[in-house]
Amino acid sequence: MQAVRNDVFSSHTASRRSPTLHQEPRLEDKEALSSVQMEGGVKGDLMVDIGPGPAIYQELSACEAFKEITAADYTDRNREYLEKWRKNEPGLFDWTPALKFVCDLEGRSAHHSDHPSLLPACVVGKIAEKEEKLRKTLKRVVPCDVTKSNPLHPLVLPKANCVLTVGCLECACKDEVAYKNVIKNLSSLLKVGGHLIIGSILGSTIFRCGNKEFSLINLSEPFLRKVITDTGFVIEDLEVLPREFDKPMFDICNHTSGIFILAKKVKDV
Repeated sequence: MQAVRNDVFSSHTASRRSPTLHQEPRLEDKEALSSVQMEGGVKGDLMVDIGPGPAIYQELSACEAFKEITAADYTDRNREYLEKWRKNEPGLFDWTPALKFVCDLEGRSAHHSDHPSLLPACVVGKIAEKEEKLRKTLKRVVPCDVTKSNPLHPLVLPKANCVLTVGCLECACKDEVAYKNVIKNLSSLLKVGGHLIIGSILGSTIFRCGNKEFSLINLSEPFLRKVITDTGFVIEDLEVLPREFDKPMFDICNHTSGIFILAKKVKDV
């Protein structure tokens, strides 16, 4: 049964987060991440990105705020993709629109087109600089299981300044008890004074990929507030991002809104 569960989970997470199957991450998500990392004082030596999938957008501003980034993912395929991206191998997903968007937020570029062939040389150069900066900052890609007391087992890292997780925990946790334990496990990776950043969805129950359907934990804002504060954090920022109804997308995932949380660890629990 465990092998079957692992296979289903791997299929779910890899397909869910594949850039070839989904639209670009929402602008609100990128804006929130860039804002907190550029203006919110969240910075330091080490950030751990939990469950990035085959994606880099959530780390684009982080590479300016942290000396090192560790990407930790459950599935082999996602880790393989990230390693290929680190090595700049050909034939991978084109992240130019996400790179340009973050560069715009940071004041590095100002041009209306996202297509590489239509961008002026100076903008292309800034985008290339950003991509190279992240490649140098992303020091390692490692296995991760958030249900373990040390999610990075057997690897032991210095306590991090920040743990980031976007679009992951609602898939990895079967119920509220499991979610509480996972937040505690993630807290173990953080030093006191460090920050936990969560990007998630509310009101979801299912996710569909092709003819397969997967269950998601139905999260609520009050539950997330309580579990985070009960685990030794103070919430510094929380934003609920209502979702406009779009039936084709709603049929894929039926969440009602997104949520962004920035919390500071004040004690071990």
